[in-house]
Amino acid sequence: MFGYVRAITPVLSSEDAQRYEAVYCGLCHTLGMRYGKTAQLILNYDFVFLAILLSQPETEVTFPCCPCPIHPWKKKHCWLGSPALTAAADATVILTWWKLQDAIRDGGVAEKIKSQMAALGLRKHYKKAAAYRPEFNRTVQDCLSQLHGMEQENLASLDRPADTFARILQAAATEGPLAARTHGIQQILYHTGRWIYLADAWDDLAEDRKKGTYNPLLARFGDQAEQAKEALRETMHVSLGLADTAFSLLEWGDWESLLRHILFTGLPAVEEAVFTGQWKEQKRLFHRDRITGQRPGPKE
Repeated sequence: MFGYVRAITPVLSSEDAQRYEAVYCGLCHTLGMRYGKTAQLILNYDFVFLAILLSQPETEVTFPCCPCPIHPWKKKHCWLGSPALTAAADATVILTWWKLQDAIRDGGVAEKIKSQMAALGLRKHYKKAAAYRPEFNRTVQDCLSQLHGMEQENLASLDRPADTFARILQAAATEGPLAARTHGIQQILYHTGRWIYLADAWDDLAEDRKKGTYNPLLARFGDQAEQAKEALRETMHVSLGLADTAFSLLEWGDWESLLRHILFTGLPAVEEAVFTGQWKEQKRLFHRDRITGQRPGPKE
Protein backbone atom coordinates (compact mmCIF):
# COMPACT_ATOMS: atom_id res chain seq x y z
CA MET A 1 0.00 0.00 0.00
CA PHE A 2 3.03 2.26 -0.01
CA GLY A 3 4.70 4.33 -2.68
CA TYR A 4 2.14 7.10 -3.07
CA VAL A 5 3.93 9.89 -1.18
CA ARG A 6 6.21 11.65 -3.66
CA ALA A 7 7.54 15.06 -4.55
CA ILE A 8 7.29 16.36 -8.10
CA THR A 9 11.02 16.80 -8.44
CA PRO A 10 11.05 18.53 -11.85
CA VAL A 11 9.19 21.51 -10.36
CA LEU A 12 11.00 21.69 -7.01
CA SER A 13 13.27 24.63 -6.38
CA SER A 14 16.95 23.71 -6.65
CA GLU A 15 17.30 24.06 -2.89
CA ASP A 16 14.36 21.76 -2.11
CA ALA A 17 15.45 19.26 -4.78
CA GLN A 18 18.83 19.06 -3.03
CA ARG A 19 17.12 18.57 0.33
CA TYR A 20 14.89 15.82 -1.04
CA GLU A 21 17.85 13.96 -2.51
CA ALA A 22 19.87 14.48 0.67
CA VAL A 23 17.17 12.89 2.84
CA TYR A 24 16.73 10.01 0.37
CA CYS A 25 20.47 9.35 0.33
CA GLY A 26 20.76 9.88 4.09
CA LEU A 27 18.03 7.33 4.74
CA CYS A 28 19.77 4.90 2.38
CA HIS A 29 23.04 5.32 4.31
CA THR A 30 21.24 4.97 7.64
CA LEU A 31 19.61 1.72 6.52
CA GLY A 32 23.01 0.45 5.42
CA MET A 33 24.79 1.41 8.65
CA ARG A 34 22.00 0.14 10.90
CA TYR A 35 20.92 -3.01 9.04
CA GLY A 36 23.44 -3.78 6.31
CA LYS A 37 23.59 -3.31 2.57
CA THR A 38 20.66 -5.61 1.76
CA ALA A 39 18.34 -3.37 3.78
CA GLN A 40 19.10 -0.50 1.39
CA LEU A 41 17.08 -2.37 -1.24
CA ILE A 42 13.84 -1.61 0.62
CA LEU A 43 14.34 2.16 0.59
CA ASN A 44 11.01 3.85 -0.11
CA TYR A 45 10.06 7.48 -0.81
CA ASP A 46 7.25 7.35 1.75
CA PHE A 47 9.85 7.03 4.49
CA VAL A 48 11.78 10.01 3.16
CA PHE A 49 8.63 11.98 3.92
CA LEU A 50 8.45 10.34 7.36
CA ALA A 51 12.07 11.24 8.15
CA ILE A 52 11.45 14.90 7.33
CA LEU A 53 8.25 14.98 9.40
CA LEU A 54 10.07 13.51 12.41
CA SER A 55 12.94 15.99 12.20
CA GLN A 56 13.27 19.00 14.44
CA PRO A 57 12.50 22.39 12.82
CA GLU A 58 16.14 22.98 12.03
CA THR A 59 17.66 25.88 10.14
CA GLU A 60 20.89 25.91 8.12
CA VAL A 61 20.95 22.11 7.78
CA THR A 62 24.10 20.94 5.98
CA PHE A 63 24.34 18.09 3.48
CA PRO A 64 27.89 16.77 2.98
CA CYS A 65 28.72 14.70 -0.10
CA CYS A 66 28.87 10.93 0.35
CA PRO A 67 29.59 8.03 -2.04
CA CYS A 68 26.48 6.29 -3.36
CA PRO A 69 26.43 2.51 -2.59
CA ILE A 70 24.22 1.80 -5.62
CA HIS A 71 26.10 4.10 -8.00
CA PRO A 72 29.67 4.27 -6.60
CA TRP A 73 30.87 6.51 -9.40
CA LYS A 74 28.58 9.24 -8.08
CA LYS A 75 28.68 11.36 -4.95
CA LYS A 76 25.42 12.52 -3.44
CA HIS A 77 24.45 15.14 -0.91
CA CYS A 78 23.44 13.34 2.31
CA TRP A 79 21.62 14.30 5.46
CA LEU A 80 23.29 12.29 8.22
CA GLY A 81 23.18 11.77 11.95
CA SER A 82 19.57 12.72 12.69
CA PRO A 83 17.43 10.62 15.07
CA ALA A 84 14.63 11.16 12.55
CA LEU A 85 16.57 9.09 9.99
CA THR A 86 17.07 6.31 12.53
CA ALA A 87 13.35 6.24 13.34
CA ALA A 88 12.45 6.22 9.64
CA ALA A 89 14.92 3.40 8.96
CA ASP A 90 13.41 1.29 11.75
CA ALA A 91 9.90 1.94 10.45
CA THR A 92 11.00 1.00 6.93
CA VAL A 93 12.21 -2.42 8.08
CA ILE A 94 9.20 -3.14 10.31
CA LEU A 95 6.57 -2.13 7.78
CA THR A 96 8.32 -3.95 4.94
CA TRP A 97 8.46 -7.13 7.04
CA TRP A 98 4.75 -7.06 7.78
CA LYS A 99 3.91 -6.21 4.19
CA LEU A 100 5.83 -9.33 3.16
CA GLN A 101 3.96 -11.41 5.74
CA ASP A 102 0.68 -10.14 4.32
CA ALA A 103 1.78 -11.15 0.80
CA ILE A 104 2.89 -14.59 2.02
CA ARG A 105 -0.54 -15.12 3.56
CA ASP A 106 -2.77 -13.70 0.83
CA GLY A 107 -0.75 -13.49 -2.40
CA GLY A 108 -0.70 -15.76 -5.41
CA VAL A 109 1.80 -18.60 -5.73
CA ALA A 110 4.52 -16.53 -7.44
CA GLU A 111 4.04 -13.63 -5.01
CA LYS A 112 4.18 -15.98 -2.02
CA ILE A 113 7.48 -17.50 -3.17
CA LYS A 114 9.02 -14.11 -3.93
CA SER A 115 7.87 -12.69 -0.58
CA GLN A 116 9.11 -15.73 1.36
CA MET A 117 12.57 -15.31 -0.15
CA ALA A 118 12.61 -11.59 0.64
CA ALA A 119 11.38 -12.21 4.19
CA LEU A 120 14.13 -14.76 4.76
CA GLY A 121 16.75 -12.12 3.98
CA LEU A 122 14.99 -9.50 6.09
CA ARG A 123 14.23 -11.63 9.18
CA LYS A 124 17.26 -10.73 11.29
CA HIS A 125 16.89 -7.04 10.41
CA TYR A 126 13.22 -7.13 11.38
CA LYS A 127 14.00 -8.69 14.76
CA LYS A 128 16.53 -5.96 15.42
CA ALA A 129 14.14 -3.18 14.37
CA ALA A 130 11.30 -4.67 16.43
CA ALA A 131 13.57 -4.68 19.47
CA TYR A 132 14.33 -0.98 18.89
CA ARG A 133 10.65 -0.05 18.34
CA PRO A 134 8.53 -2.68 20.14
CA GLU A 135 5.47 -0.46 20.59
CA PHE A 136 5.39 0.53 16.92
CA ASN A 137 5.90 -3.10 15.90
CA ARG A 138 2.96 -4.20 18.07
CA THR A 139 0.73 -1.50 16.62
CA VAL A 140 1.57 -2.52 13.05
CA GLN A 141 0.95 -6.19 13.84
CA ASP A 142 -2.34 -5.49 15.63
CA CYS A 143 -3.67 -3.15 12.94
CA LEU A 144 -2.76 -5.52 10.10
CA SER A 145 -4.47 -8.34 11.98
CA GLN A 146 -7.59 -6.17 12.27
CA LEU A 147 -7.42 -5.36 8.56
CA HIS A 148 -7.15 -9.06 7.75
CA GLY A 149 -10.27 -9.70 9.82
CA MET A 150 -12.15 -7.00 7.91
CA GLU A 151 -11.06 -8.54 4.62
CA GLN A 152 -12.23 -11.98 5.73
CA GLU A 153 -15.57 -10.46 6.74
CA ASN A 154 -15.78 -8.56 3.42
CA LEU A 155 -16.58 -5.51 5.50
CA ALA A 156 -18.76 -3.04 3.57
CA SER A 157 -17.09 0.07 5.01
CA LEU A 158 -14.50 2.55 3.82
CA ASP A 159 -14.07 4.31 7.13
CA ARG A 160 -13.11 1.40 9.39
CA PRO A 161 -10.29 -0.09 7.28
CA ALA A 162 -9.01 3.38 6.34
CA ASP A 163 -8.92 4.32 10.03
CA THR A 164 -7.09 1.10 10.93
CA PHE A 165 -4.46 1.62 8.25
CA ALA A 166 -4.07 5.29 9.23
CA ARG A 167 -3.31 4.28 12.81
CA ILE A 168 -0.28 2.35 11.54
CA LEU A 169 1.27 5.50 10.11
CA GLN A 170 0.18 7.57 13.08
CA ALA A 171 2.15 5.22 15.36
CA ALA A 172 5.34 5.97 13.43
CA ALA A 173 5.60 9.38 15.11
CA THR A 174 8.19 9.02 17.84
CA GLU A 175 7.94 10.85 21.14
CA GLY A 176 9.60 14.22 20.92
CA PRO A 177 10.55 16.78 23.57
CA LEU A 178 7.18 18.50 23.17
CA ALA A 179 3.99 16.41 23.38
CA ALA A 180 2.08 18.99 21.34
CA ARG A 181 4.50 18.60 18.43
CA THR A 182 4.26 14.80 18.54
CA HIS A 183 0.46 15.03 18.50
CA GLY A 184 0.53 17.35 15.48
CA ILE A 185 2.83 15.03 13.53
CA GLN A 186 0.62 12.06 14.42
CA GLN A 187 -2.37 13.92 13.02
CA ILE A 188 -0.55 14.60 9.74
CA LEU A 189 0.43 10.93 9.47
CA TYR A 190 -3.06 9.73 10.37
CA HIS A 191 -4.85 11.79 7.72
CA THR A 192 -2.15 11.06 5.14
CA GLY A 193 -2.61 7.36 5.98
CA ARG A 194 -6.35 7.56 5.30
CA TRP A 195 -5.60 9.26 1.99
CA ILE A 196 -3.11 6.51 1.06
CA TYR A 197 -5.55 3.71 1.90
CA LEU A 198 -8.33 5.23 -0.21
CA ALA A 199 -5.98 5.98 -3.13
CA ASP A 200 -4.80 2.39 -3.01
CA ALA A 201 -8.39 1.08 -2.95
CA TRP A 202 -9.20 2.93 -6.18
CA ASP A 203 -5.86 2.06 -7.78
CA ASP A 204 -6.45 -1.67 -7.19
CA LEU A 205 -10.16 -1.69 -7.98
CA ALA A 206 -10.02 -3.36 -11.39
CA GLU A 207 -7.40 -5.89 -10.31
CA ASP A 208 -9.28 -6.80 -7.14
CA ARG A 209 -12.53 -7.24 -9.07
CA LYS A 210 -10.77 -9.55 -11.54
CA LYS A 211 -9.11 -11.64 -8.83
CA GLY A 212 -12.08 -11.62 -6.48
CA THR A 213 -9.98 -10.20 -3.64
CA TYR A 214 -11.20 -7.78 -1.00
CA ASN A 215 -11.54 -4.13 -1.86
CA PRO A 216 -13.58 -1.82 0.41
CA LEU A 217 -15.09 -0.06 -2.61
CA LEU A 218 -16.36 -3.36 -4.04
CA ALA A 219 -17.63 -4.48 -0.64
CA ARG A 220 -19.45 -1.17 -0.11
CA PHE A 221 -20.73 -0.38 -3.60
CA GLY A 222 -20.48 -3.62 -5.59
CA ASP A 223 -20.95 -3.11 -9.32
CA GLN A 224 -21.53 0.60 -8.71
CA ALA A 225 -18.03 1.18 -7.27
CA GLU A 226 -16.88 3.38 -10.16
CA GLN A 227 -19.82 5.71 -9.56
CA ALA A 228 -18.43 6.50 -6.10
CA LYS A 229 -15.39 8.17 -7.66
CA GLU A 230 -16.29 11.79 -6.91
CA ALA A 231 -17.45 11.04 -3.37
CA LEU A 232 -14.23 9.12 -2.74
CA ARG A 233 -12.10 11.99 -4.00
CA GLU A 234 -14.03 14.44 -1.84
CA THR A 235 -13.29 12.27 1.21
CA MET A 236 -9.62 12.21 0.26
CA HIS A 237 -9.61 16.01 -0.07
CA VAL A 238 -11.08 16.30 3.43
CA SER A 239 -8.22 14.12 4.75
CA LEU A 240 -5.63 16.34 3.08
CA GLY A 241 -7.39 19.40 4.47
CA LEU A 242 -7.14 18.04 8.00
CA ALA A 243 -3.47 17.22 7.42
CA ASP A 244 -3.03 20.82 6.25
CA THR A 245 -4.60 22.13 9.45
CA ALA A 246 -2.20 20.09 11.60
CA PHE A 247 0.73 21.09 9.40
CA SER A 248 -0.04 24.80 9.72
CA LEU A 249 0.10 24.65 13.52
CA LEU A 250 3.74 23.52 13.68
CA GLU A 251 7.08 25.13 12.94
CA TRP A 252 9.21 23.32 10.32
CA GLY A 253 12.27 25.52 9.85
CA ASP A 254 14.10 24.91 6.60
CA TRP A 255 11.95 21.85 5.85
CA GLU A 256 8.69 23.78 5.49
CA SER A 257 8.61 24.44 1.75
CA LEU A 258 9.59 20.86 0.86
CA LEU A 259 7.00 19.34 3.20
CA ARG A 260 4.34 21.71 1.94
CA HIS A 261 5.20 20.74 -1.62
CA ILE A 262 4.92 17.00 -0.89
CA LEU A 263 1.62 17.31 0.96
CA PHE A 264 -0.16 19.86 -1.20
CA THR A 265 1.40 19.48 -4.65
CA GLY A 266 2.87 15.96 -4.71
CA LEU A 267 -0.09 14.10 -3.19
CA PRO A 268 -2.74 15.81 -5.38
CA ALA A 269 -0.60 15.04 -8.47
CA VAL A 270 -0.37 11.38 -7.46
CA GLU A 271 -4.12 11.34 -6.79
CA GLU A 272 -4.80 12.68 -10.27
CA ALA A 273 -2.54 10.00 -11.77
CA VAL A 274 -4.36 7.29 -9.77
CA PHE A 275 -7.83 8.41 -10.85
CA THR A 276 -6.84 8.85 -14.51
CA GLY A 277 -5.27 5.38 -14.65
CA GLN A 278 -1.68 6.59 -15.11
CA TRP A 279 -0.21 5.78 -11.71
CA LYS A 280 0.86 2.16 -12.24
CA GLU A 281 2.94 3.16 -15.26
CA GLN A 282 4.45 6.08 -13.34
CA LYS A 283 5.41 3.71 -10.50
CA ARG A 284 7.14 1.46 -13.03
CA LEU A 285 9.13 4.44 -14.27
CA PHE A 286 9.97 5.43 -10.69
CA HIS A 287 11.45 1.98 -10.13
CA ARG A 288 13.43 2.14 -13.38
CA ASP A 289 14.81 5.59 -12.59
CA ARG A 290 15.78 4.56 -9.06
CA ILE A 291 17.98 1.83 -10.57
CA THR A 292 19.54 4.31 -13.01
CA GLY A 293 20.04 6.93 -10.32
CA GLN A 294 17.43 9.47 -11.44
CA ARG A 295 15.01 11.24 -9.09
CA PRO A 296 11.78 11.66 -11.08
CA GLY A 297 8.42 12.88 -9.84
CA PRO A 298 4.84 12.38 -11.00
CA LYS A 299 3.64 14.65 -13.74
CA GLU A 300 1.50 17.61 -12.83
